[in-house]
Amino acid sequence: MVNIELKEGYNMSVIVAVLKETQAHEQRVAIDPDVTKRLVKQDVSVLVEAGAGESAFYADDAYVAAGAKIVDRQTALSQANLVAVVNRPDDETLGQLKSGQILLGLLSALVEPEKIQQLAQQNVSALSFELLPRTISRAQTMDVLSSQSSVAGYKAALVASDHYPKYFPMMITAAGTVKPAKVLVLGTGVAGLQAIGTAKRLGAVVSGYDVRPASKGEVESLGATFLTSSVSAAGSGGYARSLTAEEQQAQQDELAGFIADNDIVITTAQVPGRKPPLLVPEASVSAAKPGAVFVDLAASDLGGNVAGSQPYETITTPNKAMVIGASNLASELPHSASQLYAKNVQAVITALMTDDGLQIDPTDDVFEGLTATTNGEIINARLRQALNLPELPKPEAPAQGEAE
Repeated sequence: MVNIELKEGYNMSVIVAVLKETQAHEQRVAIDPDVTKRLVKQDVSVLVEAGAGESAFYADDAYVAAGAKIVDRQTALSQANLVAVVNRPDDETLGQLKSGQILLGLLSALVEPEKIQQLAQQNVSALSFELLPRTISRAQTMDVLSSQSSVAGYKAALVASDHYPKYFPMMITAAGTVKPAKVLVLGTGVAGLQAIGTAKRLGAVVSGYDVRPASKGEVESLGATFLTSSVSAAGSGGYARSLTAEEQQAQQDELAGFIADNDIVITTAQVPGRKPPLLVPEASVSAAKPGAVFVDLAASDLGGNVAGSQPYETITTPNKAMVIGASNLASELPHSASQLYAKNVQAVITALMTDDGLQIDPTDDVFEGLTATTNGEIINARLRQALNLPELPKPEAPAQGEAE
């Protein structure tokens, strides 16, 4: 196990630092004042970098009232046992982390695994939320991907309605009746289901499509129509697997007709650490009716679900359709998104706490997945595979009553 020692000058054995996010387009903060208050009640000392919560509408004074100390970035990094972030910090910040510290956040471990190797060399323990084994019931309170996807799915429907040049609901007026918008959601995980529910509440006629047959009941429970697929991509760990080239082509072919029949298409299909599947090819975008809206939640530097989508950009095509690269929609509701994220962070911290401080148990089924590196070793199986490292022997749990 990894045991984080008590820093001098503090009476509490667990010191958590909250850093101000520096990534472009990011407005969230890893811990909000409410969770700060809860951590303090658990005998955790919380250090907040000055201004860390401002973009999420949390003032420094609110953190102070909750029991935190406002400090500069250097003090936060030097004094903390655990550093909580939303996104992986820049290289300068990573280089300042010390042996024995824990870094917790969305660290893009599978996208840039060499950064995790750097942390391993520094003997920093990295807990990357993208690696969390989401199907384990105990992990659900830690599931950042689900909590933030829920926010993004809600916001996606609002973004679509804001750009769509017509009413969402059916409107009956003295001047005549306006038909409701037809919305198609591709990918019915957490984000997709939230987008479906929100679009339904706005009055649209909604359909959902997914390559996981088990999604049918969830989609229909929201009052939407489930569009069946001849392609199944049910994977392990709560994620959809990557499709073969043949499967992807078959998927695009059957989707073409569905896409053409809808006014708004919201796409949510992502595979952590890999290029998102192309669901809406150029031909479908070019064939879209004027005023059609595509909201691509998967738009990233790795690609997107919609041909031509670019992160953080809205593109109007020659046929007057709009392609919105909605890369980080959770950050556009920073107050609520941070509340949920903070509770996920608290769940991890609580699970790590012992009478002797913070301890990572690599034999625990949750932390075996969540932990990218600890004790100077990459221990996550998916990450080791991405780095072409040999499999590690399965660690043995300490015998009952045995000293750890």
